[in-house]
Amino acid sequence: MSDRFLEFTQTAFGKQLSGLLGLPQPPRLRRADGAYAEQPLARRSVLIGTAPHAELAGAMVASLAAAGAELFIAPDHTGIAPLKEAAHGLGVALKGEPSGESFAPEALVFDASGIESAEGLRTLFDFLQPRVARLARNGRVLVLTRPPSSLDDIGQRTAAAALSGFTRSLSKEIGRKGSTVNLVQVRRGGEDNLAGTLRFFLSEHSAFVAGQVLQVGAGEGAPATFGSPLAGKLALVTGAARGIGASIAQTLAREGAQVIGMDRPQEEGALGETMSRIGGRGLALDVSAKDAGERIRSECGPLDVIVHNAGVTRDKMLRNMPPHLWDMVLDINLGSIVRINDKLMQDDGFKPGARVVCISSIGGIAGNPGQTNYGATKAGIIGYVDALAPAFAQRGGAINAVAPGFIETQMTAAMPLMTREVGRRLNSLSQGGLPIDIAEAVTFFSSAHSAGVNGQTLRVCGQSFIGA
Repeated sequence: MSDRFLEFTQTAFGKQLSGLLGLPQPPRLRRADGAYAEQPLARRSVLIGTAPHAELAGAMVASLAAAGAELFIAPDHTGIAPLKEAAHGLGVALKGEPSGESFAPEALVFDASGIESAEGLRTLFDFLQPRVARLARNGRVLVLTRPPSSLDDIGQRTAAAALSGFTRSLSKEIGRKGSTVNLVQVRRGGEDNLAGTLRFFLSEHSAFVAGQVLQVGAGEGAPATFGSPLAGKLALVTGAARGIGASIAQTLAREGAQVIGMDRPQEEGALGETMSRIGGRGLALDVSAKDAGERIRSECGPLDVIVHNAGVTRDKMLRNMPPHLWDMVLDINLGSIVRINDKLMQDDGFKPGARVVCISSIGGIAGNPGQTNYGATKAGIIGYVDALAPAFAQRGGAINAVAPGFIETQMTAAMPLMTREVGRRLNSLSQGGLPIDIAEAVTFFSSAHSAGVNGQTLRVCGQSFIGA
């Protein structure tokens, strides 16, 4: 369903009227129009800076240069020395920041890994404050840091929390331009895995991801090439007949995966149509079937990727909820995921380095009245991926979750008008997301772009104002 208010505010009259009335003016987001390029940041201006004693300058410069970015530095910037040293060692050219208001960088990237005090945060302010207003529309701000290395290090923990609050707040300031701010925490040993995460956050593939914190650690190294990151991979997507599941299947195939779409036997017709469009094959199987894991293993073979997208809602206030609706939602949304993964892990149903992506929801983070069953399952998924991450790390793989916010689907289209409009506007980008936004995040987690990312939940919600 199209967002008519967004379209109206893009007209000259609509922009003027909404401004006079103090109404939101949703920006038109620039989304990726195809597969990942070898150099997704080619010919894009990226202004970079570091805090004193920063540790990620080399990884930052190498990753951005490899992605094709045109790198600029401020001549008077206090962190210029480590940037010049890193660029010289890599043979990367750095350009001086042009003077004047006409220079509108497409991204601002700051290495804050050396900040461990309140005073140190001033360097972040000094870098961003004079430049954020000149950031291009649909621009990106990315802050890099280290996670606290010890629970006893008060300075590191304080700085990490401060950086999180800063990025979330700044993201709400610049969202009206379609721009986003995110924070990446790089663990020691994770520097070589930074490249893919930068490509995701700084490109159109993350258009609806704002105000988020993601950790990158050591693990599987980044691929030698970033084109077709899923070439030769076998991926299974549950609930793939239509909606978000169909978009996920299509996007995985776009990046080179051989896709098997799975859905209930009742959806076999729609599933066949979806799979025929992408050259995939269908599996008519209900995730709640007790032998689902066994059949997936026998009919699909070992998998490189599985996306647990299938789910249902059966909303009732707890006082009015019959037991069978509780049991249904818990079994389909959470129990089936656990059973299928357990079976595949026991029977070598995952190839070495396999990646698992589960679909959670901000409903599991913030909670909604009438959704105690649904909220329990979606929060359970977040705990599940965190708990199972070490087991997948031992196999060279990863398990992560994507938590959608308000997404334009058949379900949201059926909402009452005012409820739908409030849901759309209640985020930093003042609009609902699209199924492709979820599919892009799933694809990121499914590929080696997300090397070193494990056990985490990424909200794809335009930085919804609901939930932490």
